[in-house]
Amino acid sequence: MNRKHVALVIGMCALLAVTTIFSGDAFAKKLVIFGGGPAGGTFQVVANGIQVYKPVKAEKDFRVKAQTSAGSVENLRKTDAGRQQMSVVYSGHVWLGRNGKMKNDPKKYQNVMAVAWLYGAPAQLVVKKGSGINSTKDLVGKKVGVGNAGSGAFANCELFFSHMGVWDKIERNAMGYNDAAAAFGNNQLDAFWLFTAFPSGAVIMAAQTNDIEMVNLGADAQMSGFFEKYPYFGKLAVPAGTYRGVEKDVPSFQDSALWVANSKVPADVVYRLLEIVYADAGLKHMYGQKKTFKKMSLDTGATNIVTPFHPGAEKFWKDKGKM
Repeated sequence: MNRKHVALVIGMCALLAVTTIFSGDAFAKKLVIFGGGPAGGTFQVVANGIQVYKPVKAEKDFRVKAQTSAGSVENLRKTDAGRQQMSVVYSGHVWLGRNGKMKNDPKKYQNVMAVAWLYGAPAQLVVKKGSGINSTKDLVGKKVGVGNAGSGAFANCELFFSHMGVWDKIERNAMGYNDAAAAFGNNQLDAFWLFTAFPSGAVIMAAQTNDIEMVNLGADAQMSGFFEKYPYFGKLAVPAGTYRGVEKDVPSFQDSALWVANSKVPADVVYRLLEIVYADAGLKHMYGQKKTFKKMSLDTGATNIVTPFHPGAEKFWKDKGKM
């Protein structure tokens, strides 16, 4: 092989190497990791639902990959750090994190920006019928499932139970909803807490093996001044008949689950995903994943948000005349 051929081969190899490097870099930039939540929770349904939707999978400029997580608090931190490009986080945690008011964590998580309101997530406390547990205060000395450590359920359980003066007076069991329902069914728990949309598969599972009741958390919150102290929580009731054996509306309180994105995610990616998901077909697809999403719409997507929008989301909602 003469020198010209050698030089040509070397040049082609160098070009191939550079092309490979830049192709890999471009591919990495297009990967959108979407943080969901633990098994049995609605956060993971959101992430999976968006990942598997055919128009999303058909996009040539980016790829969405759903990733499980402990839940809201972990998603807040990972999204702020850029380890997840998007995720589901409770509105309260976005607000607390942005203002440096997370429990034992003064850091300000200002890279987490709102994309859309998804659904209201209510607190639910499940007990066995006839247990004598009629208020949060009756949990003293009891074994309680309090949600995964690092999850929004756990954080809000700690917040509310501490406010009610029982957090340090119960036997806490940090576990996911499905595991808690199984332990409850095996008489290893006296009660378990959820902070998720209804109907919850975990509660449905618990009601299949036991006669259940739900504690009136709305009454506890109202009488204790909880709504005045934490004004981002709203009032609602779990409707009668949502779960087998629960025949009356059960007052409670809720936070809003938000779709959020890291501030460095390109605006056109955020805009395009909103365009796909909030089209009529996209909303129908999400409702098909879980009935919780029946209130997702162009009219609700920009509501109940008290923190800054991602630029791509702001443009989308303004273009739709909703801001």
